[in-house]
Amino acid sequence: MRFSSTPRGARLSRRLVSLRLHEWGHPYASDANDTLSLIAAELAANAVRHGRVEGRDFHLRLMEVEGRTLRIEVTDTRAERCPSSGAPCEPPAEEESGRGLLLVSRLAERWGTVPRPGAPGKTVWAEIRCEAG
Repeated sequence: MRFSSTPRGARLSRRLVSLRLHEWGHPYASDANDTLSLIAAELAANAVRHGRVEGRDFHLRLMEVEGRTLRIEVTDTRAERCPSSGAPCEPPAEEESGRGLLLVSRLAERWGTVPRPGAPGKTVWAEIRCEAG
């Protein structure tokens, strides 16, 4: 789905992820739903804060892959702010922000970035493995 590159768009995307997971058999307040909703919130917030281009939306895709693996992809239109896969650096303790990808790296089993195909931008993705229900 496409969402406006605004805080409201980020909030709505997180809520959609939680709803869709519930419909897929991962109830609200389950580990899978809580974890992937939090990852969605961080990736969407990053797309809004760091990947925003005036008049452009961000895209969110949620899918089940390889049986019990859930994958989320968030695509924005800023290629020059592409995080590197792997362990992100932790910001100084006095900083109030900058821990989103650190959180994603600790919650996800795998995560990474790829260039947006056919257009400027990037996709940041994360995967978790879980049991249904």
